[in-house]
Formats: sequence, structure tokens, C-alpha cells
Amino acid sequence: MEVALLASGGVDSAVAAHLLCERGEKPHLFYIKIGADEESEFSCTMEEDLEMVNLLAHQYGLQVDVVDLHADYWSRVISYLIDRVKRGLTPNPDVMCNSLIKFGCFYDKVGQYFDQTITGHYATTVMWNGVKHLATALDPVKDQTDFLCQISPEQLANLDFPVGHLMKHEVRAIADRMKLPPAQRRDSQGICFLGNTTYNALLKHYLGERPGQIIEWETGTKLGEHPGYWYFTIGQRKGLRLGGGPWFVVHKDTRRNRVYVSRGAAEELLCHELRLADFHTIATPELDHEPQGEKVCFKIRHSPEFESGTFSATDEGYVLTPDRPLRGVAPGQFAVVYCPLEDGRKVCWGSGEIALSTNRARRPAKMDGTTPQK
Repeated sequence: MEVALLASGGVDSAVAAHLLCERGEKPHLFYIKIGADEESEFSCTMEEDLEMVNLLAHQYGLQVDVVDLHADYWSRVISYLIDRVKRGLTPNPDVMCNSLIKFGCFYDKVGQYFDQTITGHYATTVMWNGVKHLATALDPVKDQTDFLCQISPEQLANLDFPVGHLMKHEVRAIADRMKLPPAQRRDSQGICFLGNTTYNALLKHYLGERPGQIIEWETGTKLGEHPGYWYFTIGQRKGLRLGGGPWFVVHKDTRRNRVYVSRGAAEELLCHELRLADFHTIATPELDHEPQGEKVCFKIRHSPEFESGTFSATDEGYVLTPDRPLRGVAPGQFAVVYCPLEDGRKVCWGSGEIALSTNRARRPAKMDGTTPQK
């Protein structure tokens, strides 16, 4: 069987390569390049990553090649990010990078010529009712199924995740025992395309700055100014530079360029319902039945914790109703829906982009401090 392995230069993909070699397979290593060649504030230093991949290839006698997907990444993932931010939404470029680039463009250019594609993601697969499904990893802290929530059935059919059956400390132990080149490397905490700059610098490059007001939600009192609503997301606490906090971003008025904040105590700001713009299924092209109050668990952000609630299809789209009110729900985030398995894992059913989160107070106070009439 011909196997392609996406090698990042990190410990997880290195251990995945070791596990395959241990069972007698010789995967072809591919390093995906998304950073620019030319020196710029957004160039990505890949020399150390590629050195680790080459050393790994030498250790196991594997072939390695670089696949340049820089143009695809910037035209598809970055354009998605900027579009969502301009609309006041909270994008997730990691989700789109997996579906569009790692398992999209890579498959079109390279992966289709291999029987299977392997990655170092913390996830598993399971045959359920005769269909291959994406399932959670053994390690709940490292589980990455929420980052894979937009892959397609065709993509899933070609994928496998060897380290998903291991705890992170076990992965580290294997890397140490086998003296793998990246054994002592720390886990990456950023996104490669940012290079030596920051996420806010990327937004400034594309969207610039436009001063606006920071307003207290409950009273309409102006508390300060900001450089543009696109620098903030719902639930954000850091970077507001306000005294008397902690303050949290609870609403953005994109038309007036206003950011509304609250100290987070108001019950009226709690989210009681999530309306999804659509619902993307992972294992099958479409849902095998229309859910009506079906009990599920879900995530709206990367965390080992799940929320519980009910999932329903309505005439206006799909709706998630959490069992407890939620804070900091931002339109644009992906709500990732799961169903439990008997072995303790969860099947990742699919995901939808949050279009609207409903609470009991849909509008802020007026600037004069009074509350608008409904």
C-alpha cells in the first residue's frame, strides 16, 4: 500500500511515521509549505521544520518532498479569514486549513496518487453502522477533532491518525526512546503564516485602523476607544485597556464601528440558543435523518470540555439548544456536534458555522445610558 504522511517537523507526525515503519510500511513524507519564499513580515521560517523532517527521513530511509501550497493557502484560507473578520464574525483558519489545504489541495496535487494519507492529528476513526466516522482521540486534552470538523466524507475515507490512540505523554516517550529528531521540540503554539509578526499585524495590513468607541453594554457609557472592531471578538478580555475590570467584549456594531463590553455578570447576556448557518456532515454527504430535539454534546471552542444540549432541524435551519446558558458565543465560530460511543469516545457528527446566538437582551443601552424600547 502506498502511504503519504504529512510531516510537520513536530513530534506527533514523527511518531506517526515511526509507528508506520514499525509495522513494516514505508510512508512517503511530505512537508506542506505555506509560508512565502521572499522575505516579508509574513514570511515563514521553515528551515528548522524541514531539517527535522529530513533527519526523520534519513533515520528511517524514507523519501521526502516539499509541496508548495503557499498560493492556495493565501487565496483560500486568508481570504476566508479577512472576509469573516470584516463582517464582524470570528473565523477559524485552522479548520479551513485542514479542509481546504491539507486534505483539499494536497489531495488534488499529491494525495490522490496514494492509497492513504497519514497525519499526526489527535483523532481516531471508527466504523459505525457500516460507515467510516471521525471519532475523538484517547487524550481529551489533545483531541483535535474540532479542527477536522469541516472535512468531507471523501477526505475522511483516505485518512488515518496513528497517534490518536495514544496519550501525549506516550507520544513523547516513544519519541525519546527512539531518539526521533524532534523529540525535544515544543508543541507549536502559533500559525506558520504569521512568521515573526502577529495576528493583529495581519489584520492591520489588510484592514488598517479606524478609531471607534468602546461602550458599556448596560449603561451606554463610553469607556474608551479602539482601533477597529475587527481587532476584537466576542468573549475577548485582553487588550481592551480599560480600568475597573475585568471587561469582556459582548457585542460589535460593525456599521457604527462600536465595541460593547460588560463585566460579564449580566444574565441577559447568556446565550440560550445557537442558530447555525448550515450543517456540514463528515461521514456521509448529508444527514441520514432530520434531528428533532436529539440529545448531543458539542463544542464551540477548542477545549477538552463538551457542552450538552439538543439538536434540531427547523424550517429556518439547524438549532442547538444548550442544557445550560453559555457565555462568549461568537457568530462565525463553528459549533461541532458529537454523539457518544460505547467505548467512551465520541463520533464527530459534523459542524455548522454559528450564524446567531440568542439571549434575552438583543440590543445594548443607548449612548445616553437609557435602555431602548423593544
